[in-house]
Amino acid sequence: MEAFEAIRTLLAVRSYKDTPVPDDVVRRIVEAGRLTGSGMNRQPWHFIVIRERETLRRLGALASSGSYVAQAPLAIVVATDRSRFAVSDASRAIQSMLLAGWADGVGSNWVGFGGLESARALLDIPASLDVLAILPFGYPARAVGRGNKQRKPLRDVAHLEKYGRRFE
Repeated sequence: MEAFEAIRTLLAVRSYKDTPVPDDVVRRIVEAGRLTGSGMNRQPWHFIVIRERETLRRLGALASSGSYVAQAPLAIVVATDRSRFAVSDASRAIQSMLLAGWADGVGSNWVGFGGLESARALLDIPASLDVLAILPFGYPARAVGRGNKQRKPLRDVAHLEKYGRRFE
């Protein structure tokens, strides 16, 4: 899938088929995160790939905004160091992973933004790292309308040279 097409059509997926995500697709998703640019090339992220059903169940139970993690065949937990740009850098890596999965027909969604401290003990994440997000991945359980998004028109969010001058 072309990059812009993936961006244009990416949707949050919260319901997954019970079909494993192939190893080569998982590797591409993780590589997309790893290859993302970061401030001063610090690469402040760690990606914990989870496939064990019991661990997925437990992650779903501890994520107040994403119990559906328990039904996904795969999740990637993103942890960061505490450097200045860690959250923005890891957010960029997360978006890269979501787009890479989507390009292969694998849906996902960002679960949590903080509040995931109990994942630290479950996954043996060192105290020196923050747990930023859980990304469940899987093939969508039902057909999703690729690109059917409710977004503000470009004229309402883009400005030319100065705020308030329409970009058209």
